[in-house]
Amino acid sequence: MPVPSMLFPADPLNPRRPDPHFAWEARLVRELGAEHLLVDHDALLAGRAEEAVRRVPLGSGPLWYRGWMLPSARYAEFAAALTARGGKLLTSPPGYAAAHELPGWYGVFEGATPPSVWIPTAGAVPPTPEELAEAVARLGGSGPAIVKDYVKSRKHEWHEACYVPELADLAAVGRVVGRFVELQGEFLAGGVVVRRYEEFERADGPDGDGLDGPDRLSDGDGCDAAGAVGGAGAVGGARGGRRAVEARVWWLDGRPVLVGPHPDAPHVHAEPDLTEVSALVRRLGCRFVTTDLASRADGSGWRVVEVGDGQVSDLPRGIDASGLLASLIAA
Repeated sequence: MPVPSMLFPADPLNPRRPDPHFAWEARLVRELGAEHLLVDHDALLAGRAEEAVRRVPLGSGPLWYRGWMLPSARYAEFAAALTARGGKLLTSPPGYAAAHELPGWYGVFEGATPPSVWIPTAGAVPPTPEELAEAVARLGGSGPAIVKDYVKSRKHEWHEACYVPELADLAAVGRVVGRFVELQGEFLAGGVVVRRYEEFERADGPDGDGLDGPDRLSDGDGCDAAGAVGGAGAVGGARGGRRAVEARVWWLDGRPVLVGPHPDAPHVHAEPDLTEVSALVRRLGCRFVTTDLASRADGSGWRVVEVGDGQVSDLPRGIDASGLLASLIAA
C-alpha cells in the first residue's frame, strides 16, 4: 500500500516552503521518511481549488491534510481537485463535515457533551426572535449558555458575543446572538448554536496563545470559548484568566494515538478517562478526529467539550507529535 503524503499550506510569502506555523511538522514528516506537499490555502478559501493544488504532483495517491481549517464546502472542492490529479484525501468530505461541524457529531455525543441546539442561517443573518425563543425552550428555558456557530465562538468577546447569563432573558439572548453574527460576518459557519453552560474544574496559570480566527486552525474553542460548555476555562475575562483542566485527544481509526493539553493552555496537563468517549469516537466513524475533554467541577467525571477534524486541529506548543505523525504515515 502506498505511504500517504502530508499536505501543508504553503507560506504565502514563499510558496515553495511550508507555512511557518507548520514548518516543524513538515520537518518531522521528512525525518519520519515521508513526503510533504504544499497547497495554497488562500486559493482554497477563495474557491480556486484547482489553482490551490497545482503544486501537488499527478498521481500523488493517499493524502492527509494538516493545515488551516476550511469550510466544509471548500474542503469538498479541495478533495475533488486532488482526485482529478490522482490524489485522494484519506478523510472524505462527509467525514470532514461530520467531525468539523457540531451538528455532524452532536447526535453521537449527546449526553456526554453539554446540551446544545442550533438554528441554520443563510449567511450572516441573525435568527428571528421566534426562532431564538424556540431554541431557548428546547434547552429548558432558563440558566446560562454560550453562543457560537457550527465551528467557532467569539470567546475573546465573552460578554459581548458569547456568554448569556440567563436564557430566560430573551432580549439578552437576542443581543448576544446578534452581536455574534455581526462579528462573524461572512465567516459564520452554518448557523447559530446555543449550548448550556457547565462548570468545569479550573487550573491557575496564564492562557496560551491559541489560534482563533475565521481562517485559522481550529482550536476547538475549548473551555475558554464556551465558558463551561467549552468549559469553565478562562471564561473570557469573567474568571480572571483561569483555564479549565482540559485535554485534547487525537484519534486515528477509533484509537487514541496522542493525549495532550489544549493548545490554548499547553501548561495545563490532564489525564482524562477515555472509557466512555472511546466507544463514541468509534461510533462516529471518522478516521482522524480530536476530542477536547474537561473535568467537571463537582468531580462527577469528564465531558466532551468539542469534537474536531484532526487535520485542522492545532497541536500545543512543545508536544512530541512524532507518534501521531508516524501513525498517520502508516495508516
